[in-house]
Amino acid sequence: MAAAMVTAAVQQTPTIDEPVYVGTAAVYLEEHSLRYNPEHPPLGKLVIAAGVAVADPHLDAGFDGDQGELGRHLLYGAGNDPGRLMLWARLPVIVLTLLFGLVVFAFARGPAGTAGALAALALYCSSPDVIAHGSLATLDVPAAGAVLTSVWSLWRARCRPRLHLPLAGAASGAALATKMSTLPALPVLVATAAVSVWCATAGGRWRRAARAAAGAGVVALLAVAVVWAAYLAVDPRLRWAPQQHVPVVHGLRGLLVELLPFPEPYRDGMRVQFGLENRPWEGFLFGRRYTGSLWYYLPAALLVKTPLGTLVLWAAGVVAVVAVRRLRSAAPYVLAAPAVLLVAAVHGSRDFGTRYAVFLPMFLAVAAGCVLVVRRRWVPAAAAVLVLSVVVSSLRAFPYYLPYSNEAFGGPAKTRLRLHDANVDWGQDLGRLADRLRERYRGERIWLVYKGSGVPSHYGIDAADPLRVPPDEVRGVLVVSDSAAAKATGRLAELLGGSRPVDDVGHSITVYRR
Repeated sequence: MAAAMVTAAVQQTPTIDEPVYVGTAAVYLEEHSLRYNPEHPPLGKLVIAAGVAVADPHLDAGFDGDQGELGRHLLYGAGNDPGRLMLWARLPVIVLTLLFGLVVFAFARGPAGTAGALAALALYCSSPDVIAHGSLATLDVPAAGAVLTSVWSLWRARCRPRLHLPLAGAASGAALATKMSTLPALPVLVATAAVSVWCATAGGRWRRAARAAAGAGVVALLAVAVVWAAYLAVDPRLRWAPQQHVPVVHGLRGLLVELLPFPEPYRDGMRVQFGLENRPWEGFLFGRRYTGSLWYYLPAALLVKTPLGTLVLWAAGVVAVVAVRRLRSAAPYVLAAPAVLLVAAVHGSRDFGTRYAVFLPMFLAVAAGCVLVVRRRWVPAAAAVLVLSVVVSSLRAFPYYLPYSNEAFGGPAKTRLRLHDANVDWGQDLGRLADRLRERYRGERIWLVYKGSGVPSHYGIDAADPLRVPPDEVRGVLVVSDSAAAKATGRLAELLGGSRPVDDVGHSITVYRR
């Protein structure tokens, strides 16, 4: 897993979101300012900042562009080496992703034993989604892993609450301080803390209830404290002058924001998130382009992008955790938090990718490991075959994990026909495109429609924009990002209709001859 993630980190150019986080991390280090990227709390970007600090990039003082311009300027306009800077920014997230694998193993070992823990670890390490997003300087895997760590600590608190409840509270706070999308899990985590303390306490009902309430309070208070600490670590004076517009939020959402016991930058970040939720985003699913969101988008995308053996083991693991008496005590821990987070993600307005549900490969790997507790002679052999099939499917995708889809849907080469954005093409293959153009299309006229945050000219790509000239003038090699092609309308759709695909770059960019 480490080899796969480092390879991806070295070979992939910046994805759409990464420059924003890396630029914000550099501002944290140099200026101790919270003004950029308020829609995400600071902790995940402070993790990225550990790598950015080693790279020691130059940041022009007084830069006043927006957060997207900040990232592009840092990478391409300030004299820094974007490849070196991105690698260092990604390495802390890679380390965290590997550590979360140890949490999966330790968590599964409790209810499922060593054999089940090894199966869970194998599924986690072979998950294309975890490898893909664990090798990027983004926030999805750190936030999901923090929730997993909190739940594992709560599971351990059933025996030693005084040791593990503080760890659970700190991990809960780390999740909230990394992504606001983890907020729906907080009530579940607090309630689970109460259950753990109740199970660990001897004596009468009132005594157990009092201690359970105290345990839940400890987790909640520590979670709030960690969020405050993350903001204070950036700026001890909590100066707040947002660089972007903060919308006004009314109604129940507005009341919720006002009641949160978090710093004002956090609450303004939530207002920005609610503003983003109100936009009419465009989606793409199984060849259909649509506006808005579909409640079944994430389940359908997971069906495409999860290895077939993993899907079988996930389903069997959920059944085992619920049905096997020995495992039922683990069911609330393994299933409750991911269920709540999945419901919240399904009702979101941005159908951009399975990264919004990257917690599922973590929690359901633990559930899948519990299958080995079932006392049937054929179960170990069947589980071994399924795990092996997952490993093989993952290895076959190497090193193209972002556009992965399972064999039933044609593999990574066919994902673009069914999904878009972070599922397929997140701007990660600009460097590979430059190499391909030099190898096969040297001297030809290149037309480029690129969807991403990279700067093509930095990689030696000399291309014109086909959307700025009449269609009759577009002749030669037409290169289009698959995310742009998926939602093509008007001029771009006309250009693609008169072209034939001749090459594929990283399963995310298609080369046409026109």
